[in-house]
Amino acid sequence: MHPRSNLLGLAVRHALISSVTITAATPAFAQDSIPTTLDRIEITGSRIRQVDVETAQPVFAISRTDIEQQGFSSVADILQNVTAMGSPTISRANALTAGENAGGTYIDMRNLGTQRTLVLINGKRLGISTSGYQDVSSLPVSSVERIEVLKDGASAIYGSDAMAGVVNIITRSNVSGTTINAYMGQYGSGDGQRTRFDVVSGWSTDRISLTLSGEHSEEDEVWAKDRWFSKYGLTDRHPNDTTNWTTVSQWGQITGLKGGPGCTNASSGCGYSLNRGTDPTSPSNYHKTDTTPFIGDVSNANDQMHVMYPIKRDAVYFDGRFRITESINFRTEFGYNERTSTRQIAGYPLQSSAAGVGPMSIDSYFNPFGTQHGYATPTAVAWNRRTWEVPRVTTSELKTYRAVASFDGSFDIGDRYFDWEVGYQYNRNELDSVAVGNLHKGRVAAAVGPSYYNASTGKVECGKPGVPAINCTPWNPLVPYGTVGPNGLTGNSTLLDWLFPAEYTKGKTTSKNFFANIAGSIVTLPAGDLGFAFGVESRKEAGEYIPDPLAQTGATTNLAAGPTGGDYQVNEAYLEVNVPVLADLPGAKELSFNAATRYSDYDTFGDTLNSKFGFKWKPLGQLLVRGTWAEGFRAPTINDLYGGGSETFAQFSDPCDTVFGASKSSAEVRTRCARDIANADTFRQLKQGMTPVTTATDATPVPFASGSNPTLTPETSTSKTLGVVWSPSFISNFNVSLDWWNIRIDNTIVADSPNQILIDCYEQGITPRCSRLTRDPTTGIVSTLLFGNRNAGFMETEGYDMDLSYRLDTDYGKFNAGWATTYVSKNIYRSTNDTKVVPTPTNGIGSGFRIRSNLALGWELENLGISWTARYYSGVKEQCASISLYPAECSDPGVYAPWYKGTRNYNERGSVTFHDVQVRYTLPWHATVAIGANNVFDKYGPVMYSKPNSAFSYYGGYDIGRFVYMKYQQRF
Repeated sequence: MHPRSNLLGLAVRHALISSVTITAATPAFAQDSIPTTLDRIEITGSRIRQVDVETAQPVFAISRTDIEQQGFSSVADILQNVTAMGSPTISRANALTAGENAGGTYIDMRNLGTQRTLVLINGKRLGISTSGYQDVSSLPVSSVERIEVLKDGASAIYGSDAMAGVVNIITRSNVSGTTINAYMGQYGSGDGQRTRFDVVSGWSTDRISLTLSGEHSEEDEVWAKDRWFSKYGLTDRHPNDTTNWTTVSQWGQITGLKGGPGCTNASSGCGYSLNRGTDPTSPSNYHKTDTTPFIGDVSNANDQMHVMYPIKRDAVYFDGRFRITESINFRTEFGYNERTSTRQIAGYPLQSSAAGVGPMSIDSYFNPFGTQHGYATPTAVAWNRRTWEVPRVTTSELKTYRAVASFDGSFDIGDRYFDWEVGYQYNRNELDSVAVGNLHKGRVAAAVGPSYYNASTGKVECGKPGVPAINCTPWNPLVPYGTVGPNGLTGNSTLLDWLFPAEYTKGKTTSKNFFANIAGSIVTLPAGDLGFAFGVESRKEAGEYIPDPLAQTGATTNLAAGPTGGDYQVNEAYLEVNVPVLADLPGAKELSFNAATRYSDYDTFGDTLNSKFGFKWKPLGQLLVRGTWAEGFRAPTINDLYGGGSETFAQFSDPCDTVFGASKSSAEVRTRCARDIANADTFRQLKQGMTPVTTATDATPVPFASGSNPTLTPETSTSKTLGVVWSPSFISNFNVSLDWWNIRIDNTIVADSPNQILIDCYEQGITPRCSRLTRDPTTGIVSTLLFGNRNAGFMETEGYDMDLSYRLDTDYGKFNAGWATTYVSKNIYRSTNDTKVVPTPTNGIGSGFRIRSNLALGWELENLGISWTARYYSGVKEQCASISLYPAECSDPGVYAPWYKGTRNYNERGSVTFHDVQVRYTLPWHATVAIGANNVFDKYGPVMYSKPNSAFSYYGGYDIGRFVYMKYQQRF
């Protein structure tokens, strides 16, 4: 039997070779006209070139046609629509993201982490950051011919990082003529406009192919204040709830003043705010701080935040292929991408008692309760002020360079045919970032230190009469936002420039890779040729990330971060064989086995050997049974090994909190907390502003620190797949596949988290973990916490992928349907090696969707085409925001879970389906115009107070409104 002579072979081959698939969700299969002569090709997941493209591992294809029939404007958005993709931790929906990776777009297969999905361009690695992140936005959409997604581990073929799967982006070549595309769209709310203009031009002969793609795209911002779910801290369901507002406001407050007017709290004192429009130096012009929303002395930080920040990209990609002789070719690729993103969050919530800037001096002219304004008992005062006049804005510019040069060809030895390739690859990322909006703490301390009114100059000056302070500009933080005055922030450029210095950060990574491969057949067996592939690679990764010296020293309110710098070298060799065992026998139209192994020698941790085995069995010409078993690994990144320490205001939940923590219902946890907290029976976790939290999770009032670990060793994984593909002869153009998969990762490089450290310490009773934190002896809050990387624990996920397609040709047009579904049956992790600790499940919780499913329908008649896609996300659970404040929003109170000490209150969040539609028409002058809408019914997902992959009470991967677009394509 010839491998091309059955429907199943035609189906898979047509999807991958011609790359014409019927929908964005599911690959299309056989059409009526299939080539009878096919060249040997290389399919993602195997280095062996072969005519038969049916492989033992599941490969999902997205064609150029798919890309053009979608309303998505970037490679990341297209890939994120694949049901096997999880939720990347870094997204445009989280403006709070900081560091070198902010502003990029990343892919996370199976919810196993972005760094565990390998991204390739034409089978060669995409450049990485020092953290191992691969930014897929560095490639223009216009240059993409097709995308192949290998939903299986492949470290034996490609090396490190290919644990959850591989994304291989194949660029366009052999293009003749010029195509111009224009795209414009925006949300129904009138914001978030996206524009893209690209040109693809090519010239080809029988010996030369030159293809050049150029693209300019811009994606405008969406403000949090313009969406219901982000307008307030707990959405517009609770706009008047004081928990949505912060007392660290733009109006300025004095805090903890004991014995102040009307204050009866002798232990902690009271807070006071200035009466609007009055003299801030008069003690009589202050009232006790009012926390009433809208009209009080509080602020809504979301008013100044992006819910989606703007990005601009300019990119070019060149592909050149030259046929030197009949058997030798030269290929070169050059790519350049420049990405600029700007992220804005609210002005800094400066708290003098927490920021280390000291109280307002008793001798400050601005201290109404100090020595210069007649207050009976002068005192230095603590104060709060959100610097509303200067929102924190970070602009990042990333330049990416990519170059590949290789020779390839073929030769014969006897009747054996061999393919070979040798070449060199170079990637380079250059990052320049500037941040404004953070205050210089030393200058703030001087600005609120001793000062006096100089009658001769008519100004307030730093220092004392006769002893003026030099290099100092006085500031009165009690002057509210919007009040123009000589010592307030509004309209005072001199003071703003002095207090808010710009901070510049630079980063650079380079990848250099020499590679050589050979593939062919060794011997002919009764069932076919025994194929092989062998290759070697020598790769060096180097990188650095250098924060501004002010950030390195912690001189500003920016999160402190040390420099990262280092490199590593890896030399590798791999061998792959494909062994046909049976052919054209009853019950075995085909039976073959595939095996691969890869040896990697790193100069950091040593060597590792990873292997893979697979089988392919066709009991019938219409049925394929396939399976794989694969080892994988992920080497520690430069940042893992050599990263500088950094600080962050982490979102966490303290188990010792007696309202929301495990201490509320677990005597065991309460006892452990009492070892470190004097008032364990009444302890409350404090949020920013030093007030008790009102939801289970909130940000720390003081920053926590993270760091690297040079002794890290690689993560290791085992992945398994087993599936069937069926193309029945009695139903034309119908194809269905079902694959089971299981991936377990051991020795995980745990980025750790404050939450996990606290859970391990107080809930799990793992005493060594308690050494990572200290608590304030008075308030009991966590005052310092270090969460560096470590090798510990495991992750495991399991599930099923189903892909179904059907096409019907009639006199009324061509109808097609595709249905792709991923069902996750298990997703658990444990961040410690202590086997007594019960693993924590994430499946069906937060952003761990059990089911993602895409159903796509299409119809084409002559020049008219219509596509419809439904994108489904299953319902999930999350911890209730507050059962006492919002009992109606807590469907499952007091649920017992074996991985949690005590009970936990959960809320069911429903499923959501987004619908997309596109109508297109081909015009007589070689043009196509398309109009469409993503989320045409303007559907929103459910409220999610746990803020998964977002800075707001909403999942960061959901649509944020109806998006309407138009595309025009002109071909020459």
